[in-house]
Amino acid sequence: MEGIATIRYLTTASFGYGAAALLPGVLAELGLRRPLLVTDRGVRASGIAESVAAPLGRAATWFDGTPPNPTEEAVRDAVEAYRGAGCDGVVAIGGGSSIDLAKGVALLATHAGPLEGFAAVNGGLERITAAVAPVVAIPTTAGTGSEVGRAAMLNVGDRKLDVISPHLFPARALCDPGLTLGLPPALTAATGMDALTHCIETFLSPLVNPPAEAIALDGAARAAASLERAVAHGTDRRARWDMMMASMEGALTFQKGLGAVHGMAHPLGALPGLPLHHGTLNAVLLPAVLRYNGPAVPAKLARLRSALGLGEGADVAAWVAGLNARIGIPAGLAALGVPAEALPRIAALAAEDPATETNARPLGREDYLALLEASFG
Repeated sequence: MEGIATIRYLTTASFGYGAAALLPGVLAELGLRRPLLVTDRGVRASGIAESVAAPLGRAATWFDGTPPNPTEEAVRDAVEAYRGAGCDGVVAIGGGSSIDLAKGVALLATHAGPLEGFAAVNGGLERITAAVAPVVAIPTTAGTGSEVGRAAMLNVGDRKLDVISPHLFPARALCDPGLTLGLPPALTAATGMDALTHCIETFLSPLVNPPAEAIALDGAARAAASLERAVAHGTDRRARWDMMMASMEGALTFQKGLGAVHGMAHPLGALPGLPLHHGTLNAVLLPAVLRYNGPAVPAKLARLRSALGLGEGADVAAWVAGLNARIGIPAGLAALGVPAEALPRIAALAAEDPATETNARPLGREDYLALLEASFG
């Protein structure tokens, strides 16, 4: 093998049932006395966020306005709440949207300028410093793994931008599968497919990182064995544990790069007036991308089949499509309400997305348009 691989793991997570109860001690360890609690209205109304934050009493300020796809406007509203209360850190309690928004708050509370200037495509990596406010991330879904990731996906205007920096890793992650026991089947399915897609795409990425590949295969195996159980039996503690671990593992491998699924899912998630769930988009797009990438990665597909528990020569794309159908994922982009006339623009934006650079097989705008049409339904 030639070349030099950069391999980095820079996050600390407490994982297991009851981990969320460690929050007061973690805040004390980090020296945080006035955190901003970032969540969404659904998680707060469910009582989950309130129960996690109850030990903090009045020491915390709430921001529960996280939208399904976090926007620059929501980030700035939360920053205003942060500054108004004199906060010194951020605690995210929720899914990937709340955690990504919390990272945006931690960034803009300490850095001047428009959010667009910090996007990876605009050279933002060099502009983000260690001044970022500390974040404690407590996931309530098992999907994005943002609690251990260095990126935040944020909608700026009509684009979904990837803000990436090692300074955006949460200072601590508290991964408590107990917080997902009441997750509805449809959300369990969508977030679970997000986790599985992360594991598959990072494994197939051509960048060299054997430790990340091993983690990705373990995550894919856990998701394949446990996702259907978690959807059908939401109180299955073993399945919920495995899905949260698969979610975390998928994100631990992000530095290996993603691929064409995310290249398309990012601009689709920014379509105005159409709040599409990122995990659902990944699930719908994954079969077509696997078929496209297959000829470039035959040896890796053989290892992936083994991890997924499939027989030799099994069609991985067909297996994913079947899994989607069994857990209630819509059959195509048309069923999600994506207009056909939007596909050419989505293809053009996908070709410019950073995830395209690490797809298993090179592709451009016309290839993306074909993949979108194949996924349309």
